[in-house]
Amino acid sequence: MICFMNIFGAAFSLFLVFNVVGNLPFYIALLKNYTPKRQKTILVRELIFAAIILLSFSFFGDTILNVIGITEGILGISGGLILLLIALTMIFPKHDVEGLPGHEPFIVPIAIPAMAGPGSITAVMIYSKTFEYAWQTPFVILCAIVPSLFILLLASNIKYLVGEKGLLAFERLGGLLICFIAVQMIASGTIKVIKENFQPKALSEHVSHIH
Repeated sequence: MICFMNIFGAAFSLFLVFNVVGNLPFYIALLKNYTPKRQKTILVRELIFAAIILLSFSFFGDTILNVIGITEGILGISGGLILLLIALTMIFPKHDVEGLPGHEPFIVPIAIPAMAGPGSITAVMIYSKTFEYAWQTPFVILCAIVPSLFILLLASNIKYLVGEKGLLAFERLGGLLICFIAVQMIASGTIKVIKENFQPKALSEHVSHIH
């Protein structure tokens, strides 16, 4: 029971990082020149790409970290800082729909970086190191991607129902929740770094080495 609570909690956090509700104006502006049917095709395709990218980092991200020598504590601190920046942009949004590409979106900018961006990739890599079983992180990604896709497919209807102010309120609320999560990640990462580098055994070895 606790395991599934942790999984769905992680999925909800990843869903907030995706911030599909807050970014609805961006998606609507990006796809406004396409028919509703084509919009749905593009969104399904791009979220499949995003899922593949996130899954790749969930399975091979740990290997990459080991090669470049990044510890779990450092990952937690850096990931928390990235999420904190994302949270601040959600609380104080600045949507700019100018300069959008005139061609059909392909991988960029929907799959990357809107969905599989620094925040979500970092979160997935942390989950892959936190969860005990290999299937848990892919399940988290699935649980976050599916409702995101559902919301995006209903983007026009949602915007009509809640309006611009409603979208802004959802975005700021999500940003506040992510801010809490980011601070927790930074705190946990800091504790791990201290344990990794300042354990009594490590200190004693360091002192004996000096003498």
